[in-house]
Amino acid sequence: MFVQWMQEREPQTRHDERGTTMTGVEPSRLDDQQLMKELETIHRTRHDTLLYGSNDALRAHNERMAQLEGEYLRRNPRRLVSAGRTREGARERGCGEAVAPGTSGT
Repeated sequence: MFVQWMQEREPQTRHDERGTTMTGVEPSRLDDQQLMKELETIHRTRHDTLLYGSNDALRAHNERMAQLEGEYLRRNPRRLVSAGRTREGARERGCGEAVAPGTSGT
């Protein structure tokens, strides 16, 4: 049982259409909790990758983030969208008013 669990958790290596080696568990194989943990980690490391990572590292980061975010959106098509985080909400706020992350802006 443990061996099977470890095999499922091991990164899967595959190649994309350009022949670039990709690593990581396929997002569709992650449970909801694992997906959220992966998303939190990739967003936390984003800034450092942008500032200090090689072009290849940034490209891989972009691809992985798109995969994870795409899977999240696929699973949560009716997720709550705060009015303040839409274009219309931004227009209503006017210039200079910021919305704190995770708030509705109202």
